[in-house]
Amino acid sequence: MNTKSSAHYQREYRKRLRQQGLVKKEVWIRPEHSEQLAAVEKSLRSADPDSQVPGGTTMSENTSAWTTMSLYEALKSEEPFTGGNASIRLIDGIEPSLELEMHEYGDLPVFITVYGEQIIAEAVLWPQEDVKDPAEFNDTVLRTHKYFPLSTISLDSLRDGGAYYQMFGALSATSRLRNVVYEIETLARNVIQATEAYSGFLSVEVSA
Repeated sequence: MNTKSSAHYQREYRKRLRQQGLVKKEVWIRPEHSEQLAAVEKSLRSADPDSQVPGGTTMSENTSAWTTMSLYEALKSEEPFTGGNASIRLIDGIEPSLELEMHEYGDLPVFITVYGEQIIAEAVLWPQEDVKDPAEFNDTVLRTHKYFPLSTISLDSLRDGGAYYQMFGALSATSRLRNVVYEIETLARNVIQATEAYSGFLSVEVSA
């Protein structure tokens, strides 16, 4: 399994933003205002900011529990998938899942699975072996991961047998579609921000 570190996707993300003529501006806000800032940032990236003002779009509502297949059919008809900012494919199997490629975030892969009463969205951050001091890093993550809204960091063993840090979010299987889309976009954004925030703990180069 060839699993790329989130540092790779962060470099690609920054490269694409520069190609779009965008510039980075640092702001300081209270943690509880993170969601509002993210919504404003997204609208300001558009050539027509008024067209993406939060609340200006309508999405399908869900009245029953999602399955992986029903969620796949619903998501592929929504932004960002219809606008080319992301693509989606169904991975069939005993426990089917969805693989999303977030083009807006350097082609970052996000995986979605419906487990009974909950939906899990997750993305790989980096291998444990890329962390210079795992004990110190783990302590820092436990104290600071709350600053990444709706997402949590875990340490898991993947199919190649290696240990990887992952970022994930969980929703109810009866969540509205708009909330699922928001969770996906928030997770992708948090992966990029976490890679920057924790870059000092990594033995690999992060910034381009």
